[in-house]
Amino acid sequence: MTAHIVAMGGGGFSMSTFSAPTNLDRYLVELTGKPSPLVCFAPTASADDPQYINRFLLAYGTLGVRTMVLTLWGGGSAASVGRLADADLLLVGGGHTVNLMALWRAHGVDDAIRARYAAGDVVLAGVSAGGACWYDGCITDSFGDFRPWRGGLGLLPGSFCPHFDGEAERAPAFTEAVASGDLPGGWGADDGAGVHYVDGVPATFIAEARGKRVYRVLPSDLPTASGVLVEPQQMTVL
Repeated sequence: MTAHIVAMGGGGFSMSTFSAPTNLDRYLVELTGKPSPLVCFAPTASADDPQYINRFLLAYGTLGVRTMVLTLWGGGSAASVGRLADADLLLVGGGHTVNLMALWRAHGVDDAIRARYAAGDVVLAGVSAGGACWYDGCITDSFGDFRPWRGGLGLLPGSFCPHFDGEAERAPAFTEAVASGDLPGGWGADDGAGVHYVDGVPATFIAEARGKRVYRVLPSDLPTASGVLVEPQQMTVL
């Protein structure tokens, strides 16, 4: 049974005007292959922000799907976590990556996600913190400054940097961390771009607009590379 993971630097309804769904959102729904998939939104990284939840419901309510929200901050988390087994698409929102993973571990969400992924026939996706959480590590501003952090789910090997084009200090912090070995090699994704994995293998690099890119970031011993190679990928514009 096929399992998909789509890690996005940003974009989708989270960054659209008037909370409108974008082609990234439609792409995720189509990946499920279901006529009326159950889409679970996890706003944990934003402390279950009500406005963020409403934006999700407005956006995905136009896409012919069934919706649910995984809420952990207000109590009664057991019912939400239990329903993850039924989700066709789990969409993780942006926010505070370190707090996201801490709460997931405290409430058993990490184990529930791993079980759902192992069962297959599912799409796991997210933007920003929701893109980074699938990897071993990432560059994060969860502590205030940009710094490397290893503490993700580890469903995908390596590291991830969201907002590669969106914040001036983030991409240099990521490439320096890879060059120094503080993070393993990985991927940098612009806002509106992402990596689509099929059964754990990168299959497609997607963008919701021309000019948005994903970059392979690897340590290098070449004297001209300053310790790191940054390679733009061939993109599929949705």
